[in-house]
Amino acid sequence: MKKQTFNKALKILLATNGLILIAGAMLGPIYALFVEQVGGDLLDASIAGGLFALSAGLVSLVFGRLSDEIRHSEWVMVLGYSLIGLGFLLYLFVDSVLFLFAVQILIGFGEAIYSPAFDKLYSLHLVDGKGGTEWGAWESMNYFTAAFGALAGGVIVSRFGFNAIFLIMAILCSLSASYLYLLSPKRVLS
Repeated sequence: MKKQTFNKALKILLATNGLILIAGAMLGPIYALFVEQVGGDLLDASIAGGLFALSAGLVSLVFGRLSDEIRHSEWVMVLGYSLIGLGFLLYLFVDSVLFLFAVQILIGFGEAIYSPAFDKLYSLHLVDGKGGTEWGAWESMNYFTAAFGALAGGVIVSRFGFNAIFLIMAILCSLSASYLYLLSPKRVLS
């Protein structure tokens, strides 16, 4: 009998993470334009990106270790998704480069908090002998969401402005966090 790939837990993880990836991709290609709108320049955009990566890298080390000890990693993912959503919502109020830097650090924290827990749960639910296929699906989804998000972000900002995209990004993160939170008592992922 052929082993079935993509059990319910993996489908949930792919769906919820896909929304997070779309949200992040919506801003990526036009990020420098937003930085310019709040009084920054290309160097400020680079510094903001560096602060995001640095904070995410440092916090990932801590939460990677914690994810091994935490029984319900989906709650950690809910926290991370919520922090990212809050960061995207705070973009609505960014009026200076320093505030932008703080928001980038917050989003980096959210990314670093959820990523190790996601990786742990995803790995835990891989079907025996199908790891390449199932991780390949996540890798593929990562690229597809980047393509879709980049295009959608450009269209939305050109028609409705940055505030619309920030609201949509925050809503996508909130939907992912809420869905995981609601599933959590059912222990679908644990």
